[in-house]
Amino acid sequence: MTAQATQNKIPKLRFSGFYGEWEEKKFGKVFSFKTTNSFSRDNLNYENGKVKNIHYGDIHTKFKTHFDIKKEMVPFINSEIKLDKISSDNYCKNGDLIIADASEDYADIGKSIEITNLNNEKVLAGLHTLQARPSLGVFWTKFIGQMMKSKRIRSQIITIAQGTKVLSISTGRLSNIFINIPSINEQQKIAEFLEATDEWIENLKVQKENLESYKKGMMQKIFSQEIRFKDDKGNAFPGWEEKKLGEICKIITGKLNANAMKKDGEYRFYTCAKEFYKIDKYAFDTEALLISGNGANVGYIHYYKGKFNAYQRTYVLDDFKSDITFAKYFLDKNLSTRIEKEKKAGNTPYIVMDTLSKLNIFLPSLLEQQKIAEFLTSIDKLIESKQQQITQAEQWKRGLTQGLFV
Repeated sequence: MTAQATQNKIPKLRFSGFYGEWEEKKFGKVFSFKTTNSFSRDNLNYENGKVKNIHYGDIHTKFKTHFDIKKEMVPFINSEIKLDKISSDNYCKNGDLIIADASEDYADIGKSIEITNLNNEKVLAGLHTLQARPSLGVFWTKFIGQMMKSKRIRSQIITIAQGTKVLSISTGRLSNIFINIPSINEQQKIAEFLEATDEWIENLKVQKENLESYKKGMMQKIFSQEIRFKDDKGNAFPGWEEKKLGEICKIITGKLNANAMKKDGEYRFYTCAKEFYKIDKYAFDTEALLISGNGANVGYIHYYKGKFNAYQRTYVLDDFKSDITFAKYFLDKNLSTRIEKEKKAGNTPYIVMDTLSKLNIFLPSLLEQQKIAEFLTSIDKLIESKQQQITQAEQWKRGLTQGLFV
């Protein structure tokens, strides 16, 4: 399959003062490709070296669209590796696009970063990347990175991707996709507007991270009893009691296989995943904590009240003699430490009943438990609200991006 030219070269959304069609070009007419290296993670380190390396995995997982080396953790190439045969022209320059040419899914194939600040450091593009250098005077800084996210370019990249288990794209195929280019002045308007939008979203994310850090710090102080709550009259609550988790609740497991789920089932079905599934029969009708007993998410805790079913390696905790929300926060804070000490090694990590039933839990009076649970719940609501704002902002930006580009 080959990319097709487009007839409509006018964006749906446009800043005032700009008219006419955008100019259509093939990618290879306005970009030249440079040679990249194939160094694996074993050839890289984060401590020392003279040359840094952009690995495709970091493009997939952590680097921002506009790559500023002062704001990113970029590994060095190990000093024993000889780089004298690499042409100076193949070192990254500001304005270069670094594109991930391999991925296991369509969402990440062709994901790219635009280099905006190298801070005079020497950087090479590495394993499974394509390095595309724009022609001089064609693009405004920070326009290209946003352009590569547009629906038209993403759909063309998906079309040219090849492979079964691992998808890949080549310079030859990428050269033949079509891009539409506005004037430099219009590029500047689009880039600056979208950059301001990105900064707004990033600020929301920082606010969420600050709330999460605040919650973590408060949980540490609360459960170490550095901070104590008082009753409504300002009086101190009595001391905390030490119990075993199995003494304050009933702990059993589900009975079903993990594949017992039904797509259109009426009830929730909890396995050892972070998400829940559906099933057509329920075995529990209660308020419970559900703890993943094995796999990558071992120790993950769900809360649910109602009718549900559970996998045979999912622990169901109910009939609490304490405040269940307090118990969940205590387990959120302490269970992972216990699991790390006692989880069984092997092909699949797992925990046993004693890991939970014999876990020491420190309990204040019921009224203090409720005050602690209400306080931490209020922080969680703020975090959830902030996440909703982030999600809405990202959706809004995606819509804008599609309207601003052809």
